[in-house]
Amino acid sequence: MKEKKFQLYSALFFEFLKVGLFTFGGGYAMISLISYICVEKRKWLTDEEMMNITVIAESTPGPMAINCATFTGYKKAGLFGSLIATLAMVIPSFIIICFVAYFFEHFMHIVWVANAFKGIKIAATLLVLDAGLSMMQKMKKKTLPRAIMIVSLCIMFLSSVFAWHLSTVFLMIIAGLFSISLFYIKKVCNKTNEKEQTK
Repeated sequence: MKEKKFQLYSALFFEFLKVGLFTFGGGYAMISLISYICVEKRKWLTDEEMMNITVIAESTPGPMAINCATFTGYKKAGLFGSLIATLAMVIPSFIIICFVAYFFEHFMHIVWVANAFKGIKIAATLLVLDAGLSMMQKMKKKTLPRAIMIVSLCIMFLSSVFAWHLSTVFLMIIAGLFSISLFYIKKVCNKTNEKEQTK
């Protein structure tokens, strides 16, 4: 039993260490790799659980990728598992940022380093796009989620074109309130129908 726990702790640590060490572009870019490790490779989460965790991680304070690691670690191995997964995600970034901050001015004067960062930006954008498309494909094929997604995409596109200062958090709150409202309307309608049928 202790050996199995140790194996799980080790797996959580090294898998999330790899994510923290080799993924550039922030939380959204990391989601694609986290999803691959947790859903496809390790089978720690289902597709739906991964989507739910992503939404919760985005809605709660702190970096999204670290929140995802914390939630996954807690689900698989409790409080200690969440600490291990979180530390594994943070350690590479902490060490690299300390190193880069110390030598930043020297680094940016090197032509190949500056060009490498340009390439990393493009790769990070593609990783974010991959994560979005992957989640869209795994979304339940229902009218409401698709309608919310299309409307949100249109609003975000228009806000970019017309330079509106619109927060994604605001969009998420509106979408959440809209879904809750529809859920309660359906609930009330079902109860009304049941009462009419019993009469």
